[in-house]
Amino acid sequence: MASDEESPLVDQNQIGSQTLNHGRDIHILSWAFLLIFLAYGAAQNLQSTLNTDGDLGTISLGILYTSFTVSSLFASSVVRKLGSKNALLLGTTGYWLYIAANLKPSWYTMVPASLYLGFAAAILWVGEGTYLTSTARSQANDHKLHEGTVIGHFNGEFWAIFASHQLVGNLLTLALLRDGEEGSTSGTTLLFTVFLGSMTLGTILMAFLKRRDGEETEGQRDSSVGFCTSLVSLWKHVVTPLCDTRLLLIVPLIAYSGLQQAFVWAEFTKFFVQPYLGESGVGGAMAVYGVFDAICSLAAGRFTSGLTSITLIVSGGAILQGGILIWLLSYSASTGVLGLVYPLLIAAIWGIGDGVLMTQLNALLAMLFKHDMEGTFAQLKLWQSASIAVVFFLSPNISLQAMLFVMLAALLLSLACFLFLVLKVEKVFSSNRP
Repeated sequence: MASDEESPLVDQNQIGSQTLNHGRDIHILSWAFLLIFLAYGAAQNLQSTLNTDGDLGTISLGILYTSFTVSSLFASSVVRKLGSKNALLLGTTGYWLYIAANLKPSWYTMVPASLYLGFAAAILWVGEGTYLTSTARSQANDHKLHEGTVIGHFNGEFWAIFASHQLVGNLLTLALLRDGEEGSTSGTTLLFTVFLGSMTLGTILMAFLKRRDGEETEGQRDSSVGFCTSLVSLWKHVVTPLCDTRLLLIVPLIAYSGLQQAFVWAEFTKFFVQPYLGESGVGGAMAVYGVFDAICSLAAGRFTSGLTSITLIVSGGAILQGGILIWLLSYSASTGVLGLVYPLLIAAIWGIGDGVLMTQLNALLAMLFKHDMEGTFAQLKLWQSASIAVVFFLSPNISLQAMLFVMLAALLLSLACFLFLVLKVEKVFSSNRP
């Protein structure tokens, strides 16, 4: 039983025949996520402005991310049983169902789809983090490369291509939901039908990934575990990691990364884009956001080589987003050209900040917590999804200015904890040097 619990998700001994193909798997993973999330990302951006009856869109997203949070508690155990490739395939089903529900949006379709997507998303993202890190380590071991550099490069490629979903998905929205057509059934039906086709292609592409885990035998997979064993496994992969001071110091930054994403989806599009650019302008602004997110993700990944580079990049991104938050607190409506330019400029700078946070957080966790990847990435999605859910539930009940103050306070706290972590880790490294 003990060996069953402690069997690692990643077996670095099973890499012999894949020496030249590690990059191939990252390309496939990245493009599959692009095809899936260009649909989901655009649909999510539209929820607060498209499904407005009783705040259906915003509330369903709150339910989704609450389910995501709860499911993250046991996602690592599911990924461990299925293997990361199978977990990725299972995870895509929730996104497909959610887009299908948007064809007939109601409380009876959106709420069940949101609940299931929360579970599927937790499985998908823990599987993604495990699969990508496993691939990076295999590449570093096979080619005698610096592990931190390879992890940074692979994360940079993945998040750059992934961030492009905001560009592609929102350009589709811009093309298919023109002003005056948003409320029509034909416009939304065509859009979500195209999205379903894209998701299907992404799922098919995911099937071409190679298995990279230390997979258990069929007998081990099928063997039943007792309730006590399940509780021990849950405690080990969810509670135990929080006893590590390093992870506790990263949690505020993880939570802020979720807050800033949800702010864009729920508040920025509603208060700073739609009033000036119209409904279809939401797609255009989010496309700009996606372009700069993608470029920054690729650049940040290329410059990532260790803790020092991560510190500089994260600090720069935090300063940019802090400046934007202060600007938004004193933002006054503009007319003419400036009224069109300002929302796009804010979207661009916010995209840069998101690109920094996503690449550097994943690289940092992969470097610091090598021996418990599944538990670590479960923590990442747990805190991100919890903070996203908070924004969606708070959004209808507090003012925009109050939300901006919450964001600014969270940013300052997360940056302070992160810098303290850096000093703590560097002090340990220095004391261990001869």
